[in-house]
Amino acid sequence: MGVRKGEISNFRAASDSTHAAIIAAEKNAGATIEAVYLAQTGAHLEGFSDKGAVTVSSPENIVCRADINQAVDNAKRKELSDGRTVIHHVKNGFFLDGREVDDPLAMKGEKIEANYWHVHGDEKKISDHIHVINGFGLEVEDMIISSIASGSIVADETEKENGVVVVDIGCGSTDFARYGNGNILCTGVIPVGGAHFTNDLSLGLRVGPKYGEKMKCEYGHAVVDPDKKSDQVWLFGDLTIGDRAIPKQAIGVILNARGKELFQILKKEMGDALSRQGCPCGVILTGGGSRLPNLTELAASVLDVPVRRGQNPTWVQKCPAQDLQEQLRGPEFSTVLGLLYYGLSGQSSRDDGKRSGLMKKLKRIFKPSSRVLIG
Repeated sequence: MGVRKGEISNFRAASDSTHAAIIAAEKNAGATIEAVYLAQTGAHLEGFSDKGAVTVSSPENIVCRADINQAVDNAKRKELSDGRTVIHHVKNGFFLDGREVDDPLAMKGEKIEANYWHVHGDEKKISDHIHVINGFGLEVEDMIISSIASGSIVADETEKENGVVVVDIGCGSTDFARYGNGNILCTGVIPVGGAHFTNDLSLGLRVGPKYGEKMKCEYGHAVVDPDKKSDQVWLFGDLTIGDRAIPKQAIGVILNARGKELFQILKKEMGDALSRQGCPCGVILTGGGSRLPNLTELAASVLDVPVRRGQNPTWVQKCPAQDLQEQLRGPEFSTVLGLLYYGLSGQSSRDDGKRSGLMKKLKRIFKPSSRVLIG
């Protein structure tokens, strides 16, 4: 409530919803939350790739730590326009004399380049998000964009090494992150999400949003089945005044059109990078919007790459609380699980070794282990 396309549209409603969620989390966990890892999405987020170069200082051309640090600092120096602020400096690897290397330390060469993907956003909109958390007496420990959070959960190390795109279809927007050589190469946000599918059904079928959501969740398919032209469903299902039959094909046609549009936008934004050559492991769909039946088939036909639905990591299946284990299997939890992963794996730039009571409990459940991508 109070959030549209990842941006706060009603501060009071957003605050009330967030505070209710925090209270419920503390009650269910039996612990006090002391700080928050905050996911970021929205069309205001942008990114660019930039390198920082430095000449090796040693007369023998042996790379030292100071050379590496200087290259990294140079990569982060580009100034943003007024009103923009950096959220992430994402490591893309190093180049030594034009050759890509994992770590140039102690290697011989003349020139080091540190490659980074820089994510930045609207300062005011980010400030609004932080203000909601601060209003409950909590501190924002760190921020992470939703695509990176989801990607850390649903893509394995082999896929990240060979090349994969994670697409998180949320309510108001779709976040994506492209991986290659074990690094995050780029990220982006498309202002189309599950709510747009629902809205299309509401308009096309002439029903209210509540019943548009019902039609989507109970009868929706992203691919139209020509053999079921005569199949119908009832709007209310109780034969009361206003109840009427709706063709299943009409539901499918509307959802198919919106799904095609979403993946065509993704294909246009990524260009040749989203191809069988540039992305051998294809696309992983996650987020609540990925639950729509046959959406993977539609994505594969539009994008012309392999597409699968993301799955929870094995450590979620080991959760001792059976009811929690069942809840966390849904793709809509990939971002929040990614935030936990991010915090517990020590990737926060502000991690001082101290953890709240809730974080200590979670540490016993989740066993994240992966390279640090953000720094």
